[in-house]
Amino acid sequence: MILRRVARPLLAAIFISGGIGALKDTQGHAKAAEPFLTESFDKLEGVLPESVPRDPATLVRIDAAVKVGAGLALATGRAPRLASLLLLGSLVPTTLATHRFWEIQEPAERQQQQIQFIKNAGLAGGLLLAAADTAGKPSLGWRARRAASKTEKHAEKLAKKAEKAITK
Repeated sequence: MILRRVARPLLAAIFISGGIGALKDTQGHAKAAEPFLTESFDKLEGVLPESVPRDPATLVRIDAAVKVGAGLALATGRAPRLASLLLLGSLVPTTLATHRFWEIQEPAERQQQQIQFIKNAGLAGGLLLAAADTAGKPSLGWRARRAASKTEKHAEKLAKKAEKAITK
């Protein structure tokens, strides 16, 4: 459908652009994310495996790669539901790390960060819609329920046939 072919690239563009920007200025993004990451890792001490990277620059690069890769997948319609979920998984911590408007005292900066936070919330809504979009095909849940129903009906027919054969 033409709507999907237009909407998906439009939604993906901000993530691709943001990912490229993060790769170009990894240290700047890492510095902005560091307080959130430090706080998060302190809360998760002993829960996360040691193999999980804790270096902010490494995490920014990983996040950027997810944004570019999943953004391109969404834009081109390759696994768009999975790509949307990956982007959503990237968007939430990024938003919490960089747009903590509730901690800012200066009114103009606070308002700017609140606008960015709400913009990201809107993007999250778009990603949720994209993740739920089955492109007109039945959902996996519907297909599973239908298959179970068909199997149940088939089993009932077999049981009736077996019962008739036994009573003869």
